[in-house]
Amino acid sequence: MEGPLPMNLLYTDTEDDLRAAVRSLLTDRYDLPAALRRAESGDPYDADLWSSLAGGIGAAGLLVPEKLGGQGAGHREAAVVLEELGRAVTAAPYLTSSVVATETLLGCDTDSTDVAGLLTALAGGHRVAVLALPLTTPPDGPLPAAADTVTGVADAVRADVLLVPREDGLYAAETEGPGASVEPLTPLDLTRPLAAVTLDPAAGIRIADAATGRAAVRRGLLAGAGLLASEQLGVAEWCLEETVKYTKERHQFNRPVGSFQALKHRMAQLWLEVVSARAAARNAADALATGSPETALAVAVAQAYCGRVAVHAAEECVQLHGGIGMTWEHPAHLYLKRAKADSVALGSAGRHKETIAELVDLPE
Repeated sequence: MEGPLPMNLLYTDTEDDLRAAVRSLLTDRYDLPAALRRAESGDPYDADLWSSLAGGIGAAGLLVPEKLGGQGAGHREAAVVLEELGRAVTAAPYLTSSVVATETLLGCDTDSTDVAGLLTALAGGHRVAVLALPLTTPPDGPLPAAADTVTGVADAVRADVLLVPREDGLYAAETEGPGASVEPLTPLDLTRPLAAVTLDPAAGIRIADAATGRAAVRRGLLAGAGLLASEQLGVAEWCLEETVKYTKERHQFNRPVGSFQALKHRMAQLWLEVVSARAAARNAADALATGSPETALAVAVAQAYCGRVAVHAAEECVQLHGGIGMTWEHPAHLYLKRAKADSVALGSAGRHKETIAELVDLPE
């Protein structure tokens, strides 16, 4: 008798190869000082880097079936990409377009010409789509009411297409089309810009009816929340590794500062938290990949834990780098802002803890 597939938190050889390819690309092509200059200019995206990541490596199409031009891989592979993007605090619309929007479209009728064509374009990295909802929208609970203007939409300034949930269904609208405007906002995390999106109620074409559209949006948000944990893991790993490296190099009283017991304990505690975050993030990615009935719980657990770990790691990184960590010249502040912004993206830790309590029937 066949039962549920056993949980697998280990990385496969294929996932390791994908990680190596993405890390090599980011090491060669993504320079943090240059990224900061672009972010301050209001346009943090590197079009050539996105083209190489999305189309060259094929990362944008990992969740898309091969018959639609994708790689036919899964959430575990996409999670590995997000770990690396988090480690480099990369400005790229991967989470919003290649995960949330793509997963939302996969929840629609993929035999439809409009849906299939858009999925193929997203898989090839030729177009970018984002879901026109605030970045803070959690995967469960009531969706925000349809409105002509939606604020806090992540990566909308880079998007070609907006997926717009309305009362009578899900619509796809061109950002450059009539009746659409995207107004940049000032975000905490400059590497993931936010915008206010205003759409004429008549703009766009309907790609799903009301019931299918709502289910598709929830599917997209759930996958986004689950894989966001891997990005948070990448942020935490970088912060811990750089902090350990710095405290070995920095000397005081003729000793590396990292040799002092008080700092050793702080970094050892952080290591334990990062290892636990890896388990939670991998469990969420594996649950999404296998379609586990425990997926909603795995995602909520990962989001309730990994966001806090990423923020703690970034705060420790800033503090243990001493004065240099407080300055604009060191990238620690970029990681702290990404960690803080991620901690409320797709639902806060408190919201996900409420979900856990509901799913396990925790008495009030």
